[in-house]
Amino acid sequence: MFRGGGDERQYCSPGIDLPLVTVMRSKHYEYPEYHTSKDDLDFISPAGLYGGYNVLKYCLLCLEHNEVLQNTFLCQPHLSKYGLYPTVSIKREKADFRIIKNLLSYTDGNNDLLSIAEILGIKMWDLFAIVDQLKGEELLEGTS
Repeated sequence: MFRGGGDERQYCSPGIDLPLVTVMRSKHYEYPEYHTSKDDLDFISPAGLYGGYNVLKYCLLCLEHNEVLQNTFLCQPHLSKYGLYPTVSIKREKADFRIIKNLLSYTDGNNDLLSIAEILGIKMWDLFAIVDQLKGEELLEGTS
C-alpha cells in the first residue's frame, strides 16, 4: 500500500507546487505514535532533538560555505613560504598538509567545495578552516 507521507504532498500538488523538503529522524508511519495524541514533544528526547539540530546546523553551514573554488597560482605553490608546510614530524601536521595538497589539486574553477569534500572523503565542514586559511594567503578564491 502506498503511503504518501506528510503534508509535503499537499504543498507539491498540481497548482501549488511549492518546493520543500521534510527532515525527520523517523519516516512517516514507521512509529506507532505518528499522527496520534502521543506524537508530541514528550515523545522527543533531548538527545534526539539535539541530534536533529546538529544535522540541520551542518546542512546550513555547508550551504553557506559551498562555492566553486579556483586556485590563484600556476603549478604547485611553495607552501613553506606561507607557513603551510610541516616543519615537525607530527602525524596530524602531515595529515593537514596532505589535505591542503589534495584540496589545491581540485580547485580548478570547476569543483565546488562539496564535490571536493566528496572526492577526498572528508566532511565538508572539516575543510572550512583550511579554505579560509588558503583564501587568507590568496592561494584560493571563490568564483561563485
